Amino acid sequence: MTVLLLILLFAVLLGPFLFSFAERQLELYLFTLGIGAVFIAGNWNKALLHTVVTDPIAITCAVLLAGWLFRVFQQPFSQSISFAERLMPSRVFVALIVISIGLVASFITAIIAAVLLVSIISLLDYDRRTQIRLVILSCYAIGLGAVLTPLGEPLSTIATSRLDESFFYLFNLLGSDVITAIFLLGIITGIVIAPPHVKRGKEKKLEKESWTAIIIRSVKVYIFVMALSLLGTGFEPLLSPALEGKSPTFLYWTNMISAVLDNATLASIELGPTMDEPTIRAILMGLLISGGMLIPGNIPNIIAAGKLSITSKEWARFGFPFGLLAMIVYFFVVVY
Repeated sequence: MTVLLLILLFAVLLGPFLFSFAERQLELYLFTLGIGAVFIAGNWNKALLHTVVTDPIAITCAVLLAGWLFRVFQQPFSQSISFAERLMPSRVFVALIVISIGLVASFITAIIAAVLLVSIISLLDYDRRTQIRLVILSCYAIGLGAVLTPLGEPLSTIATSRLDESFFYLFNLLGSDVITAIFLLGIITGIVIAPPHVKRGKEKKLEKESWTAIIIRSVKVYIFVMALSLLGTGFEPLLSPALEGKSPTFLYWTNMISAVLDNATLASIELGPTMDEPTIRAILMGLLISGGMLIPGNIPNIIAAGKLSITSKEWARFGFPFGLLAMIVYFFVVVY
């Protein structure tokens, strides 16, 4: 069993980079591997089926609702973004996008923040390389900001429950780290995202997104969340013995695996109410930072990548080295 699960784990990690079909149909690819992992681990049961089918419903509805709202209010939204872009210096504008969307993610949920992000990006006249970098930096900010309340994402919900703490516990524990990181991401964005070559003039008009496109995106999100649940459950027998009771430093670096696996599942394995706060901080920040490295690492990544047709290779080319550098810096400044 262990050998087969290890093979599947490598398939999850390397498949999108090696096989074009896995790249094009990432959700179905991960879903298939998730089913395989669950059956190999012997974890398939009616309770899991119920969880896998029902858990993605709320997130899928949020994506569908956000798509509908943007379709209805596209014109005033586009006018507001265009006005703000003309009003501010370009570097200040993109920095504020990253900072503001990161700070509100824990209240509007990471899903809606991601849909809002791709709507804004679609209105900006950046070349593809610059657009991808802006998306990745923004998704890092969303992933970090969403953890501050249990409303933001599944990771924060499970962490609060596992630790048996109050609504604002994660905000009090990680608030200074996360908010500082979001502002730093905004500053970095203002530095690395050069102003567009196209001179800002008239308001950019977008074609209204079809209902078919909105529904397809929602279905893909549903399948992706199902896949994450299956992968987390299937790999739990492999990961749980390797992670339980380990040192904060070991868990921090091992949590880079959340670049391809559901970080909420890893949090449920690693966290416990008797842990001290430095250990909890190390675990959660390792999960949050590494979640931006690759597309499967976070739900906002898959939404943004799907909407803007960003491939796994394009994402990894900037997202992985940036995340690795962030992991190293945070480790030596805070954890170590």
